[in-house]
Amino acid sequence: MGRIAVAVIVSSWVIPISVLVNRIVPEPYMDEIFHVPQAQQYCNGNFRSWDPMITTPPGLYYISLAHVASLFPGIFSVQAVSSFSDACSPAILRSTNAILAVICSVLIYEIITQLRPSLGQRKATLSAVVLALYPLHWFFTFLYYTDVASLTAVLAMYLVSLKKNYLFSALLGSLAVFIRQTNIIWVLFVACIGVIECALACRKANVQLDISDLSIKPDSQLASDKGVGSSNLRKRRPGNAVDTVNHSTQRAAPSRTYSSGLLSEIQDIVLRAWHLKWKLLVSFSPFFMVLVAFVAFVRWNGSVVLGAKEAHTVSPHFAQLMYFGLVSALFMAPFQFSLLYTAFQFPSFWKNRLLTLFQLFMAFTAGFLSVHFFSIAHPYLLADNRHYTFYLWRKVINVHWSMKYLLVPLYVYSWFSIFSILAKARKKIWVLAYFLACAAVLIPAPLIEFRYYTIPFFFLVLHTHVDDHRSWLLMGIIYIVINIFTMFMFLFRPFYWSHEPGIQRFIW
Repeated sequence: MGRIAVAVIVSSWVIPISVLVNRIVPEPYMDEIFHVPQAQQYCNGNFRSWDPMITTPPGLYYISLAHVASLFPGIFSVQAVSSFSDACSPAILRSTNAILAVICSVLIYEIITQLRPSLGQRKATLSAVVLALYPLHWFFTFLYYTDVASLTAVLAMYLVSLKKNYLFSALLGSLAVFIRQTNIIWVLFVACIGVIECALACRKANVQLDISDLSIKPDSQLASDKGVGSSNLRKRRPGNAVDTVNHSTQRAAPSRTYSSGLLSEIQDIVLRAWHLKWKLLVSFSPFFMVLVAFVAFVRWNGSVVLGAKEAHTVSPHFAQLMYFGLVSALFMAPFQFSLLYTAFQFPSFWKNRLLTLFQLFMAFTAGFLSVHFFSIAHPYLLADNRHYTFYLWRKVINVHWSMKYLLVPLYVYSWFSIFSILAKARKKIWVLAYFLACAAVLIPAPLIEFRYYTIPFFFLVLHTHVDDHRSWLLMGIIYIVINIFTMFMFLFRPFYWSHEPGIQRFIW
């Protein structure tokens, strides 16, 4: 078991399904009609060509060039192609994401073992394989979209940051931004988490240093350090020196005080960061350079997106954050909607019922205001019946004027559940940084696209620290059922438009 097992298991479905998809859908479909020709222009050496309908940077196309270059000697030697440009077929370009999906699964495994070194290989392998089956990530593995490459670059950046190699992490972050510009938020998130972890590590090191200093001092020295009350210390037996150290350790240990509240955590981190400001400035300056380069690009471009700017203007779409909470909760249903989880939450609610009631009131108020004033129906959403979100909007959210308000309790429950699960494994300041990163990525996006939820969902699940085998297996089964359904609909249930020729297919 381990990274090799994860790579083999993921390859066992990536290869045959890729062959099946390329056989049934050999021509570019949906957004591929923009990405594939653009990549083929690069294969022809025409790097000045650019399709104005493409909104993302050309990072994926350069990755594909490297991928095709690695395959070209082999396919040329068997006379499958006669030139480099011929090798850039839709099938070969799609295989870029197939390779990246396998790499991504290994990165997931490495992150899990990095975050939880005590977790066994079998459990880490199961978690990595299940996450590789996540329906939005799994489906776009077989098409030429930017999603798989974007997730792979972000997870690689995060893994390297966990290993304290911040320069390389920032370089990978710049690659992530070069694939999809909104990844700048996750670059900042990873840098923020790195600062927090660095401050905590230095804090723990200081506590351990204080303990070791105390442990090597004789009882008389401890007494002299105390000054007043030294006579009482001298009356102790030598064996009681350990009790003195333990008592000092408990007073110095910050865990209980540190975790008492969000404000105390923020204050502690800020103070620690200020004392370590020069070290942090040197360590995390590469991330700052990535941010500066991104700001310069936005200023030069006049917008975050490259093309089709009129259809992707920044809009205050607060309801998008509500949708993400519910969708993520549904994809984590075995973790979040079990009777055991509800029973565990009830005592905590009853113990702090006044505070919880106030939080619920504020959450419900924010939820109702979000869906009432900041719920956007993008023209693409209303016009394109090839996407599942089209039917969810018409048949669920917009089936009746009251439905969007009736869904607010589910949104609130989902977010409270997310906060509760994350708070068991991470500091409150980490949870706050995660929420702000999700808000910064999702709120400005006017179009409801579940693909936008992939990266925040992976950060969520990777930090849940759920060990229940049955929950993971059940979640894997749910993912497999969804994947079979969506791929079957895509491949074997095509339909036709009366106003436009060509075969249409259902897609996320």
